[in-house]
Amino acid sequence: MHTIEPFYNWIDNYYASEDPRSPLYGAENSLSQYTNTIYGYYIHPQWDDIDSETLFLKILYADYELGFTVIEFIGEWNDTLHNDIMKLKRNIIDPLVHEGISHFIIIGENVFNFHGSDDSYYEEWFEDIEEGWIAALGFQDFVIDEMKNYNLDYYINYGGSLEQVPWRTFAPKRLFELVNSLIQKRLGP
Repeated sequence: MHTIEPFYNWIDNYYASEDPRSPLYGAENSLSQYTNTIYGYYIHPQWDDIDSETLFLKILYADYELGFTVIEFIGEWNDTLHNDIMKLKRNIIDPLVHEGISHFIIIGENVFNFHGSDDSYYEEWFEDIEEGWIAALGFQDFVIDEMKNYNLDYYINYGGSLEQVPWRTFAPKRLFELVNSLIQKRLGP
């Protein structure tokens, strides 16, 4: 797992640790020292810690004018044992919502498992962004199936045309425009 790095192609456009409005402002990540682990396996040092034992992330981009962010995850999303959604919500999502972010593109290609619990934090997140949405891209089918078991599809948009989005090939604003148009089509007139 130590070789799985966050997506770097947008780093010239945005770097969360240098953004004073980011909840990760001032975070320092080593380029060479591996300190964080998931179940005893070291992960690349560029992933950011959210105080979870099993889930780490990287805010790849945030645009406060358009009100969107793209966040990539790695690890096991474990609400059952570690209450990861509470940590994500309080440490990352709440500060971003406070700064005007209401559209969340979450990338889950490196989420290896999901263990759900109740949906109260997902509901709170959904209610906090009345005019916005949460879109999940790249999550494994078995992770999506487990999310469905907890009815998270009420709060998070995933599957269908969203699974076909080659997100790495887009510039951040273009990705937002595409995902927004796909979600608008789902919502209808």
